[in-house]
Amino acid sequence: MTAAVVQASAPLFDTPGALARAQDLIREAVTGRGADVVVLPEAFLGGYLKGLDFGITVGSRTPAGRDLFRRYHASAIEVPGPEVEALADLTRDLGCHAVVGAVERRGGTLYCVALFLGPGGYLGLHRKLMPTAAERYLWGQGDGSTMPVVDTGTARLGAAICWENYMPLFRTAMYAKGVDLWCAPTVDDREVWQATMRHVALEGRCFVLSAAQYRRRDDLPADLHPIPGEAPATVLIGGGSVIVSPLGEVLAGPLRDGEGILTAALDLDDIARSRFDFDSIGHYARPDVFSLHVDESARPAVVRD
Repeated sequence: MTAAVVQASAPLFDTPGALARAQDLIREAVTGRGADVVVLPEAFLGGYLKGLDFGITVGSRTPAGRDLFRRYHASAIEVPGPEVEALADLTRDLGCHAVVGAVERRGGTLYCVALFLGPGGYLGLHRKLMPTAAERYLWGQGDGSTMPVVDTGTARLGAAICWENYMPLFRTAMYAKGVDLWCAPTVDDREVWQATMRHVALEGRCFVLSAAQYRRRDDLPADLHPIPGEAPATVLIGGGSVIVSPLGEVLAGPLRDGEGILTAALDLDDIARSRFDFDSIGHYARPDVFSLHVDESARPAVVRD
């Protein structure tokens, strides 16, 4: 199997433009690079507004911040919806699987999600369980009902979005579902992220496919004013996409200083080889000492009998 991780960003507040960019990048990864599985970064559709504060201070909001959220809300996608169907048509045509970071609009609330698509079309989504820090101004929390692991026929795909990768109980729940290809859409461009990706690969004995955004100030609309600076070449999100083997070896990347697509040929037999001496939810577990209860029920605010 050949895997590809895409390091790029899409135009903000331009949903058709973002969709077209996603389609072009998936098509390039599959037809130009031979990828069977393609991962796009966190919030690729809908956008990650790094460096913007939405006019929020403790106990107050501003009219300008509310209007910025209105623009952000309008550029998010609905699931199901036309953007999802367009991506599903593409993966059907190409015969590939894709994991695409997006911002989902559901009523008045936005969610950071990973969309799963394949030769059969739209396969499901994962909603980020815990938005990080100021992301909580913008995004709601997912629940246990959207933690899928998708069987491609040759490997099982799962996703943890950005700092969900630091949640040990979430990781354990996903390992128990037998994830083989751990997809990590992110905007974390720090050097220490590489240590996390190698740790997850080694702990889960799975391939890790981490796709990060790359964005500069000149990619933003002129009327936005990010805190990091106004110089056009100011890097807002610096990339760091990487592909790691089940024994923690870096197969491709990390990619820095620009956009691009990383690919790696994955020997799926390496999964069994790696689990010979460590299986965190199998022979290396101690269920007599430790146990984990996972609630995968949906938690709607209103239930109608």
